[in-house]
Amino acid sequence: MRHVEPQVRLIARPRLDYEEVTRYLAEVGGESWLERVDRGETDDAQNLAEFAGRTCYRSWEPGLNPNVTRIRTDQGAYLDNILASAHGSVLEHVGFSFVLHNVSRVVTHELVRHRAGTAVSQESLRFVRLDDLPFWFPQWAEQDAELMERATALLEQMEAFQHWMSGHFGLDEQGVPFKEKKAKTSFMRRFAPEGLATGMVWTANVRTLRHVIESRTAPGAEEEIRLVVGKIGEVVAKEAPALFGDYTVQDGAWIPGWRKV
Repeated sequence: MRHVEPQVRLIARPRLDYEEVTRYLAEVGGESWLERVDRGETDDAQNLAEFAGRTCYRSWEPGLNPNVTRIRTDQGAYLDNILASAHGSVLEHVGFSFVLHNVSRVVTHELVRHRAGTAVSQESLRFVRLDDLPFWFPQWAEQDAELMERATALLEQMEAFQHWMSGHFGLDEQGVPFKEKKAKTSFMRRFAPEGLATGMVWTANVRTLRHVIESRTAPGAEEEIRLVVGKIGEVVAKEAPALFGDYTVQDGAWIPGWRKV
């Protein structure tokens, strides 16, 4: 049994093809937009959201749409207006992918309930045989000596049973068909605790992220998922401040300035 700490890593972000964007803008008369936006490594998320929003109203510059006589040229102000007006559909184009490492199946079972706007790939214990039981304990639990002694003993017993089953089934003997290994491994996972640490690749668009960050860091949310989603919030707030900068954090709860986007 290993003590672990949940980790969050951003592994993919949006990437714009500026050559194709340029060709499109040349046709609609919006080339000046490209002169106003930055094109650094972390700028594409905000640029994509702005691009999608301006496409809706042809608001690249005044005069392209007779109804538009002035435009917001500052990206921060533009995206803040997107959030304020709850024009959330344009945020669905912007997605981020995370690898969640050493998070429990308590967290993953909660997270997969957010289906809309997400993609999930999780470590399968039907295929991956357990040889140890990595586990996260909240700080208050670690401070309870008797609880930790009993919990550690229980986890070590469950871990020993995993090893016993592996030997009992002869899974490492030469010539065991993979089909049999898979079937026995699937059975063995039934004796692993839900708090077992695992791994997941989780992708979500900005509209979904804003909902998940607010709801899963709220005071009533489960303790570990508050920790994990709070870390996700820290990552995206740094990655795209114009899309997540309206949040304030109070006792771990992320409270948006603009809701129901």
